[in-house]
Amino acid sequence: MKILVTNDDGINAPGIMALAAALERIGNVAVVAPDRERSAVSHALTLHHPLRAECLAPGRYSVDGTPTDCVNLGIHSLLDFHPDLVVSGINRGANLGDDVTYSGTVAAAMEATLMGIPAFAVSLACRDNNGGYGAAAEFAARLALLVAANGLPRDTFLNVNVPDIPGNQIKRPLVTIQGRRKYEGTVVDKVDPRGRGYYWIGTADLDFHDIEGSDFAAVSRGHISVTPLHLDLTNHSSIAMLKGWDIC
Repeated sequence: MKILVTNDDGINAPGIMALAAALERIGNVAVVAPDRERSAVSHALTLHHPLRAECLAPGRYSVDGTPTDCVNLGIHSLLDFHPDLVVSGINRGANLGDDVTYSGTVAAAMEATLMGIPAFAVSLACRDNNGGYGAAAEFAARLALLVAANGLPRDTFLNVNVPDIPGNQIKRPLVTIQGRRKYEGTVVDKVDPRGRGYYWIGTADLDFHDIEGSDFAAVSRGHISVTPLHLDLTNHSSIAMLKGWDIC
């Protein structure tokens, strides 16, 4: 199996190192990742200036762009093989619920899916780099083999979240739905010493709705969450209602 690994925490993040090491035991792995942290860039693609890629070692490239850029460059230019699978992660911090729309980690898997390559993103629900990535890496390798053997539904990729607890305490994986965040008090509005206002987004620890069967519900109870995400964002159930409007 030929595997492209990327992330949004940067080429030197411990999560991507653990992931690549685990996947190297089951296939031929190449790493193409941002040269620095690119968290919360979502599906951004660099269009207005050239990208630079540096080969740090055989099969290991650093790119001054986004995770989506890395997938594009890896597949279309940098690698000497066409990947059978793209794995993004292991992200420092969970990517649960609505956070998938912000996540560069998840977007990298989405980009691969757009290109017709099976993909999944994997995140560890930790708050700092002291988290143990071993259990998440081992599960990623196991899942990679399952994806290779069974394939994925059309236009579908997987979003995996692993609880940050000792591996022997992690409960069985659950297939889940995407959860929902509680959006309350997320912006700090203050004045700097020179009298100018400034704002800081994302400083609060936001909570999630505890929805049965959701990714948050699984991870908060010690399970690995595996959520199938789909490229088609159309709300098909609303089409009939909208056709009843006087739009045209």
